[in-house]
Formats: sequence, structure tokens, C-alpha cells
Amino acid sequence: MSRILLVDDESDIRSVFRDKLEVSGFEVEEAESAEGALAKLHNFKPDLVITDIRMDGITGLELLARIRESMNEVDVIVMTGHDAMASAVEAMKLGAFDYLVKPVGLEEMQLVVDRCLEERRISREQRGKKKKEQASERNKRTIVGRDPRMIEIFKMVGILARNRATVLIRGETGTGKEMVARAVHDHSLHAEEPFIAVNCTALADTLLESELFGHVRGAFTGAVAGKKGYFELAGKGTIFLDEIGDTSPEFQSKLLRVLQERQFYPVGGEQPKTTGARVVAATHQHMEDLVMEGGFREDLYFRLRVVEIQVPSLREREGDIPLLAEHLLARVRSEIGSSVDKISEEAMACLEEYEWPGNVRELENVLTRAAMVARNQIVVPEHLTLGAWKKNYEGSNVMEEDLIDENDMSLSSTMEHQIIRVMKYTDGNKTRAAKLLKISRSVLAGYLKEFDL
Repeated sequence: MSRILLVDDESDIRSVFRDKLEVSGFEVEEAESAEGALAKLHNFKPDLVITDIRMDGITGLELLARIRESMNEVDVIVMTGHDAMASAVEAMKLGAFDYLVKPVGLEEMQLVVDRCLEERRISREQRGKKKKEQASERNKRTIVGRDPRMIEIFKMVGILARNRATVLIRGETGTGKEMVARAVHDHSLHAEEPFIAVNCTALADTLLESELFGHVRGAFTGAVAGKKGYFELAGKGTIFLDEIGDTSPEFQSKLLRVLQERQFYPVGGEQPKTTGARVVAATHQHMEDLVMEGGFREDLYFRLRVVEIQVPSLREREGDIPLLAEHLLARVRSEIGSSVDKISEEAMACLEEYEWPGNVRELENVLTRAAMVARNQIVVPEHLTLGAWKKNYEGSNVMEEDLIDENDMSLSSTMEHQIIRVMKYTDGNKTRAAKLLKISRSVLAGYLKEFDL
């Protein structure tokens, strides 16, 4: 039953309105002044307040303003005379649902009340649906594991929920670094704010700066209008910078300013803007080597790793594969509409024996394909395509003893093979590999994407 609070200094009006509303099934409370209404708000907890504007003492407009400050979820309908339309306009600006002009007909009042409460019901249902969807999305992103190293990560996520510290997440490709970043965000006090993920490798330096910092009109060719960057759009949410080790020195300097001063300049802009977003960065590289080689600023490195989280590879997570496989299969089943709901003992043994060079991402891909090709409700060994990622340089068949001539590493017709050899030689260090190949890191990143490495 919806609750309505009537506020008017004329008792006859309150009495007539109350009779009409109670017959319609509403629970009604009265107040002869705004002061009296304020005293009853927190105990009565109305869904709707109907108030006159002109009253002695606190006016209806002041009452509306106070309700908006302390109980924003309560709707307000104001009543005014023909000679006070300016007050009605002001009430709408303050957030009133609607206004009624005195003398108010009972049927007119009933229609406005019904419309208000119906819109309120729909809005509440939509909010509930949105919360369920958000909860469902968070469940999909749930990190599972019993390995002691994963338990420590869970504990750290809980600690980070209480502060805004910058975080550096390290781990091999496919270990779930973005999942950890999302967990940090989802458990924070600003979980309702945006989480914006940016793959630094996928964007050229100028585009990366424009996306993060925004740009002003005319900042570069094609900038026909200004654009807000992610640091502005994120509010107090989270900016996740994946593969931070691949960024240029110029970008690193600008990011350092953001972390030090919480300020940034849009591309082409002269006025600084502030940001309240938390920065979470991730990398699969050996950052200490990058710093020593001059490929990454030492001061930025220390700014980023206020808190450092090391995500273990899947092969290091002893005993986690069955738990993780069941969790991923349930998620895959929901996403693709599969009826597969079980993994046979033989198939699970295969999963546990495999080395997983592609980590959790590879496991998810293997189970996705298995769920699509399985004709019954169970995954068996024949459905598993293990080793499909061997083309990746981390799992390539290039041997450690392959001879590398550092003076002859320019790209040729054997471009892909050469890149694989050099990436293997540098243990995945893109900065060093780019130097040996005599190309920029952004160009190397493009080739790695092109060759699916």
C-alpha cells in the first residue's frame, strides 16, 4: 500500500483529499504545516507528498527543497493558486513531479497521484532489474580459486575496497588481470561509477592520449569538435590501463602528472582538468628490466605500484583447475545457450595434465568450443582442443638454442617467423624486441596483432 502525506494549512482541503485517497486504497497522513511534515517524514516514510506552496512559516517550496536534500526518493506534488504560477515553475525546477492549480478537482488530483505512483513503480522495477543485471554481470566476473596465492589476492581486493590506492597487476597473458581489476572496482565504494578498460597496445600514442585525456576542437586534423576523455568520463570510477609497459615515454610523462597532481590537459588544451578516477594498470612484462633499459620511467613505475598484485599462471594454481573449469563451463553454458553441464572424469584429467600456456583465457576458449560441439550434456576428451595456442610465441616450436644475430634482425619476407624468434629470444619483452627489430613498439604491437601472436 502506497503512503501519502498531505500538507496544507486548510483542514477542510486535507479532510476531503484524505477521504478520496483512502477510498482509493492509500495510507494517508496529514500535516498542517511544513514543520509538521518534516517531523513526520522519517517515521511515516511516505512514497508521495502533496503540499500547498503558500503556508505560514516554511513554505511548500522550502519543504520540497529539504525533501530533495534528505529523502530524494520521495515524490512531491505541489498545489498553487492561479496567481502563483511562478512558484509552480520554480517547484518543477526543484524536482517536483507535477503541480495542481487550486481549486483542485478530486478526479484531477486522483489522476495525477495515480500517474505519479505508476511511474514510481515502473522506475523501481527498472532499478531492480538493473541491479539484478549488474549482479549477474558481477557473478560472471567472479574470480574463483582455492590456491593460497589466489586467497591472498581476494584478501587484497577486500583491503583495496576501503581506499583509492593505485594498483599494478602483474601476470602472464590470459591469467585474468582484467578480472582482478574489475573485482577491485566492483568491491569499492564507487562500484556504481564507470569501469573503463583501455588496451594501451591497441592504440597509437596520439589516439591513446585523445581517448584518455580528451581533446579540444581543432587539436588535430579531423578534430571538428571537442571530446571528453576517459579520465573525465570515469568520474570516481576506475581506469584500467592494460599493457602499460608498451606506452611511450611521452605518454608516461603525462600519466605521471595525473597520478601526482590528479590533473590532466586535453590534447590541444590549455586549461587543466581534474580527475577522481582510480588508476589500475596491468602488464605481463618484467617492469624492472624495462626501467633498467630506459623503456619505462622509474618514477611512474613506483607511482603505479603503490599496491602490487601478482596473478599466478594457471599451471601454478594447484588444484584450481576443476573448480575453475566447472565455473567457466556454467558461464559459457549461460552465454551460448548450451545444455552441457558436466565434464567427464577423463576430460577433467586431461585439463589437469595440460600446461595451459594461454592460462585462464585458453581454458575458457577450450570449454566454449567443447560446449558448442558436445552433442550430449557432458564434455569428454574428444571435445577438447588442447594445444591450439601453440602458434603463440610463448608456445612456439622455436628452440632456446636457435642462433640469433642481433645485427641482422630487420623485417623481411619471413616477417612472422622473425618476430616469433625475437620475441622468444627476449622472453616477451616488447621494448627490447622492437629495438632489435629496428621498429617502434607500436609497429611491433600491430604485427603481433596481425599475426595473432
